[in-house]
Amino acid sequence: MKRGIKRSYDTLRWNLMFRWTMIFFLSENFVHRFGETDMLLLKMAFRNVFRQRRRSILTALTMLGGFALASISFGWADGTYGDIIDMFTRNRLGHVQVHKEGYLENPSLYKTIENYTKIGATIGNIGGVEAWAPRVFSAGLLSVGDESSAARVIGIAPQHETTAVNFHKKVAEGSLLSEKPSHQAMIGRGLAKVLGAHTGEELVIVSQAADGSIANDAYTIVGIIQSGDEVSDRMSCYLHLHDAQQLFALGDQVHEIVVIAEKSGMARSLSEEISAAIDKPELSVEPWQVFARSFYDAMQADKQGMYIFLFVIILIVAVGVLNTVLMAVLERRREYGLLKALGNKPKQIFALILYEVNILALLSIAGGIIVGLIANYILSIYGFSLPEPISYGGMEFKEMHSEINFRSYYIPALTVLLTATIVGLFPALKAAKTDPAVSMRRH
Repeated sequence: MKRGIKRSYDTLRWNLMFRWTMIFFLSENFVHRFGETDMLLLKMAFRNVFRQRRRSILTALTMLGGFALASISFGWADGTYGDIIDMFTRNRLGHVQVHKEGYLENPSLYKTIENYTKIGATIGNIGGVEAWAPRVFSAGLLSVGDESSAARVIGIAPQHETTAVNFHKKVAEGSLLSEKPSHQAMIGRGLAKVLGAHTGEELVIVSQAADGSIANDAYTIVGIIQSGDEVSDRMSCYLHLHDAQQLFALGDQVHEIVVIAEKSGMARSLSEEISAAIDKPELSVEPWQVFARSFYDAMQADKQGMYIFLFVIILIVAVGVLNTVLMAVLERRREYGLLKALGNKPKQIFALILYEVNILALLSIAGGIIVGLIANYILSIYGFSLPEPISYGGMEFKEMHSEINFRSYYIPALTVLLTATIVGLFPALKAAKTDPAVSMRRH
């Protein structure tokens, strides 16, 4: 929750700075160029908006409702996707991964990273890096008593893994691996069910070592892991990094270095900094958007769905504004005829209608920002508990939170303002074409 509040605060601070810069720019470049006629039309537009209060309130509420709905939807979607990214990166994959060149495309026991402690120390000194952790991966046949199953064997450094991805919080039963290699093992809850294994029992691993020999050894099960990823928990066995290196005859080599960034948005830039700092062409440094490509693409496709929702909101706002403004123009045809009879030009009548529509739109946006900020702030703190956990990419989610960011306000604001202006063009054109003689004779 604290991370979500800090993320929302940082985003809000930058948004406010950008907003004040835009206001200063607009006032310097447009407001000062206003002429006396424009100011007079603007005053008349303000007077007309507040003269027909019931009609103005209904129109403004339509736009305010559309703005608030869009703002909450964007904040909700961004907050939810932020939680999902955090769940994937901070709890398992990391924001950046370092491998031997070609390992991601074709993982192999022989594609290893040498001198990982020196590389890790270099990575740890880069600004924006929160933590790093080395890992070894292989596969083997695991046996407990008479039961056996194939599984993925992962060598981890317990202290690094705890700092980087909160590994200690995934221990559902028993204890974490000791900091010193002691021939201990931890297995996923699903794998424990398959093997009928419990803590304290002996686990035998048979595999192939990097030197071509048969890798086999016995370990004591000290803990059961429940990571939230059912597939991983059915297939994973964890050993101390040194035990795994010894079992697979890897010496001091590892297959992967996971890096956790201070902020998720830093992943791409941080991967470039790490690549330049370690300066080893034989190693690939990739952000999570690359090594978790399928997840990233699926998430981007989901985000596109938000624009369909925005289009529906635009339609609601457009129909509401068009109906109200058109009715107002038809009711006030005598007024427009009188203005033209007094010497006002059609373009001034046209501008008057657009001023009225945009004043209502700006007032609605101001109200919508307040409603959206309050709603998104409450939802970012307390979230929403789902009646049933949902699964996304193998991970379970029980709560969803909103997020306060600039995107949640500028997109709805531009949408409402643009929609109101476009929809107001037809009534404005109709008012500008009003024939003074005809309109005054009909009323």
